[in-house]
This record gives sequence, C-alpha cells and structure tokens, in this order.
Amino acid sequence: MTDGLMSKAATMEIPINGAGDTGSLPEDDGLEQDLQQVMVSGPNLNETSIVSGGYGGTAEGIIPTSTVKGSGLHPPHPSSLATGDEAARGIAVEKFDIVKKWGINTYKCTKQLISERFGRGSRTVDLELETQIELLRDTKRKYECVLQLGRALTHHFYSLVQTQRALGDAFSDLSQKSPELQEEFGCNAETQKLLCKNGETLLGAVNFFVSSINTLVNKTMEDTLMTVKQYETARLEYDAYRTDLEELSMGPRDTSTLCRLDAAQSHFQSHKEKYEKLRADVAIKLKFLEENKIKVMHKQLLLFHNAVSAYFAGNQQQLVQTLRQFNIKLKTPGAEKPSWLEEQ
Repeated sequence: MTDGLMSKAATMEIPINGAGDTGSLPEDDGLEQDLQQVMVSGPNLNETSIVSGGYGGTAEGIIPTSTVKGSGLHPPHPSSLATGDEAARGIAVEKFDIVKKWGINTYKCTKQLISERFGRGSRTVDLELETQIELLRDTKRKYECVLQLGRALTHHFYSLVQTQRALGDAFSDLSQKSPELQEEFGCNAETQKLLCKNGETLLGAVNFFVSSINTLVNKTMEDTLMTVKQYETARLEYDAYRTDLEELSMGPRDTSTLCRLDAAQSHFQSHKEKYEKLRADVAIKLKFLEENKIKVMHKQLLLFHNAVSAYFAGNQQQLVQTLRQFNIKLKTPGAEKPSWLEEQ
C-alpha cells in the first residue's frame, strides 16, 4: 500500500506549513480563479426531450397530436409507453451518475485546493518541470511585449512610408508647375520615391518578423501551455485522491471501510496514471518548444537586424538581398495597405 502511494523519483510531496507559505505557491487572491477552473469542466450531458414524468427521453413517451382526430382519441399501445418510460429512466439514471461523479470529483479537488492554500495539506511537486513551466510563462510574457512593439513599429513605419509617397507626389507635381525650381523639386521627388520604395521593403521584413513571432507566441507556446493546464488539473486530482486514500488507510478496517478502501485505491491508481502521462507529455512539449523557439528566433533576429541595418545605411541592394536570403517576397508595391508577405 505504501509503495502504491509514492510518486516517481522526479516528484515529491511538499508539505505546507501552518502559515500556508510554500515559497512557490501563488497568492491567495488567485484561489477564486483556481476554483472556477476546477468547476469549469462540467458533466457532458446531451439535450433530451421533456416528458410528463420529468425525465429526458425519446419521442416514444409523448402522445403525438396527429392521433387526435375529431372527438375520438387513439392512444399509443401500452407496450410502447412502457418502452418509452424505461428508456427515459435509463437515460435519467445514466446522466445522474455522470453528474454524481463530476460532483464528487469537484468536491475532492476543491477540498484539496483549499487545503493546500491554507496549509492543511500537501501537494506533489516536480521541481524541475515546474521551473521550466514558470520560465515558459515568463518567456511568453516577454515575447508578447516584443510582439506588441513590433506591431506598433509596423503601424508607425507604414504611416511614414505613406507620408513619403504623398510628399514625393507633391514635389513631382510642383516640379512640373514651377519651371524656376523644376530641378530642385524633381530631385526631392526622386529622393522621396526611393525612400518610399526602400521603406516598403523594410516594412515587408518587419511584417514577416511580426508574423513569425505571433505564430510562436499565440500558437506554439499557447498549445504547450494548454497541455500544462491539463497537467496541473491532473496533478490536483491526483493529490486529492491520494489524500482521500491516505485518510481511509488510517481509519478502522471493517468490511465497509475495506470496500471503500479498494474503490479509493482504484481511483487513485487511475488518476496517478493520468497525472504521470500528462507530466511526460508536458516534458516532451517543453523540450520541442525550446528547440523550435531557438531555431525560429535565430532566423527572425538575423532578418530583423540585417534589414534594419541596410535600410538606415541607405544600402538598397543589401536590403533587397536580405529579403531574398530569407525567401521573402512582397506583394504589389505601392499598395494602399501594408505589404503583407508570403513565404516562398
């Protein structure tokens, strides 16, 4: 029995002191949010018809209006009513069991969560894995900041390019209507048009950078964090049923208790397997995410640096070469909207 209650070597149970201070747990003001997360996965009940008996059932238990003709009634066969009642009761019992199991599980998890927060229980902690998870959340917050700034840069730079285009058109128009300043207006018109063209090229590189960061943050990282949330829920359930089993193990060993003990052992083993599987899934996803993040960011940071450097150095050839190097092509130049990119 003792061996069945122990986690793998990578995990350990961290007792919570009387003050509720574990050193790593979030503040108590997050308790309500955690409780809502525990409650959110309600029982999966399909919609059913409502019959006079109050159960959800099939249409066989309802007298159709088409059987009412004139002053005479044609009730359905008694055996049909009996079959409908039995089916309705069966569905009701099945759904009651689902609600009951969900309610018991929610109660145990809520009790465990409150116990952890107020220092009356213990929680299983994989220190290495939880450190990696916290690092991922911190990294995601920082990358979200980069993403927000990148989008702001795109917006502002697009406005600059549009202004340069309008200024170039204005200089060109004045060059034709001002013979005494034709050369000066003409030179400035060409300069603004060149800046506009190079600006569109840089804007394309920045758009590509922002798009890649967005995919990394809101798809790749978010997918891993969804698995993390499932793992954290499984951890809470595992500890809830572990605590339940430990409490029963310390009680009297009469016939009733032994039956409950066997059931508790079975539930505990089931949740232990689920917890360990999700823990392994999270570890694998974190490993692949880290490898993918390094690969993606190495490319994107090099692109961003080379494109920005070439633009502000006035090196048009190097700017165009940078986009070719990363297989980036612009859509129609001079479009009214920012030049979104496509990977070849």
